[in-house]
Order: sequence, then structure tokens, then C-alpha cells
Amino acid sequence: MKFTETMLDNYSQPLSATEDQHCKNAIRMVSDALKRLGFTDDGKAISPLYPDTYAYAIQLRSTNGYRNVKLFVQGSYANNTNVRTQSDVDIAVIQEEVFITGYRPASSSFPQSDADYNFSTAPTPNKSFKDEVQECLEYKFGSDVERKNKSVKVHGNTNRKDADTVPCRRYRDYRNDYRKDANNYVGGIVITPDRGPRIINYPEQHIANGRSKNIATHQYYKKMVRIIKKMRYLMEESCYTPYVSAAQGVSSFMLESLLWNIDDKWYLDNCGAHRKVYAFQLMINLLKASKGLFKSYKEANGIKPLCEDDTAFTKLCTFIDSLSSFYDYE
Repeated sequence: MKFTETMLDNYSQPLSATEDQHCKNAIRMVSDALKRLGFTDDGKAISPLYPDTYAYAIQLRSTNGYRNVKLFVQGSYANNTNVRTQSDVDIAVIQEEVFITGYRPASSSFPQSDADYNFSTAPTPNKSFKDEVQECLEYKFGSDVERKNKSVKVHGNTNRKDADTVPCRRYRDYRNDYRKDANNYVGGIVITPDRGPRIINYPEQHIANGRSKNIATHQYYKKMVRIIKKMRYLMEESCYTPYVSAAQGVSSFMLESLLWNIDDKWYLDNCGAHRKVYAFQLMINLLKASKGLFKSYKEANGIKPLCEDDTAFTKLCTFIDSLSSFYDYE
């Protein structure tokens, strides 16, 4: 398929002010719903986790106990890499006071345990945190609420976008702490699906790393991310089965992470010196030549491997080969 400079320029554009407001509205509607559990925001304003991002966040505390919840926009909206205006707004709803720890194993030279930090096991609640969040959302939005495997979805209408709330617990990774300092951890989130194993993610690091890289590359990084994500959607919507299959084999997050591993200097040397249509071709060429390195790449959070197994590696390589065939320019 042939693409023009105008087409790629449109694909590379960031969110509009309207989309920005949708992110704020999504956070507000979820935080207001949680007040039914006795939470308050103490009149604090919703503000971004990091400057120049749409990762809007707010902290809630219980007025009648010790509970604390942090809400923030995550995913493509938070990272300003969204290319579909109909995409859901993803909201992490993190239970902070009860957390899950990651320690060095007993077989290591310096093993760790809860005793090193004076942590105790929390009692099992009568309701899961996800159940509580779902009940609050159903009370406020009624039949517009749908429980998913990993989230609780609030379907949109003329006044709001679809919102996927992800109830989760804080993950504290202490494996690099040698001081027995309870505050010296890498913070992630733990999602407990209705079906399947727990999932550990690092959305806050993802947002911070993406912002830093975008600044270092003079905004070329996220422009290229939006373009490759748009290409994935176009391949998925094509009538050619190999393109559809290749596009469905990778996620938008995987592609965003893949481009995060490209050296900053490459963006500065190539994206500023060439038209977008040619710079994107050069990037495809680079990725084809770098497939042998994909197993050493990290997700955009800088912590988890980009390819968790050989299957993911093969699917990513297949996508790059298919993209090379799919893309042509004028």
C-alpha cells in the first residue's frame, strides 16, 4: 500500500484537547463512584503523574480507616500514543495499603522475607477489591457496567468515552534492596484476573520512560510510535489474511516498546533529516536488520523482557516482515 507524506503526518499527530478532556473526565467519574466506599480526595485536583503527559491521577483515602487508593490513566492515552479516537480510556485503580512483595529467593546469597521489613499477612477480605469497584460503578452507571476478565468496563455514551478500570494491588519489588528499607522498592501493579495467573506490570515506569525518550528524541519517538500503530490497524483491517494475522499477533504496547529500544541518536539523525515517509522506511529497514536483538530488548518500562517467549519473538519478527511488504510510499 502506498502512503503519502500527508497521510503519515496525520497519523503522527498527538491527541486533541478534546481527547485530553476525556481522560480527565474518565478519572473523575471513577473517583466519584469510589466515594461510595467512604473514600475522599480531600478536594485535591486531578493532575498528571508527570509533566506533559495525559496520565491524569488522583489519590483517595478512606475517611473511616487506613485504606488508600491511587487512580491514574494508563495505556495509550496516558502515553499520548493513541491513534484511534474511539479507544477506551484505561484507568488503573491501585489498592496501596495492601501490597504484594517481590523478594530475592531463599537460595540467593542475600535472601529476603517479610520479617526483614516487619510486614504481616493481611487477612482475606469478604469481597475482592474488584468486586467493590464493580459494585460502586454499577451503583453510579447501572447497566453500562460490564465485568471483564482483568477489568471492569464502563460503556460510554454521548457524554463520555468507554473506560476500562483495572482494579489491582501495589507490587513492591525489593530484589535490589540491601538495606532492609521498606521504602526502597520498584513499584508495579498486580492484576488478579477472574481467570488465569496474576499479571505484574509497571505502567508508571512506562509513562516516565516514554516521556523521557520523547524529549530526548525531539518528539520523534512518539510520532513514529503513532505511525507504526496506525499501520498495524490498517493491516488488521485489510483483506489480505497474512497481514491480518501478523497484525493480530502483536499488541500496540509491544510495538511502542519495540521502538523504545531504538537508540535516541537514530531518531535524531534520521527523523529530522528526512521526510516521514522515508524515515519510516529507514526504521523498518533497521528493525528487519535488528531482529536478532529482539530477545534482549525490554518493554518500555525498562524492566520486563519485550519477548516473554519464543512465540512472542516469532510473532514480532513476522509482523516486521509483513509491515515491510505492506508499506510503500510516494
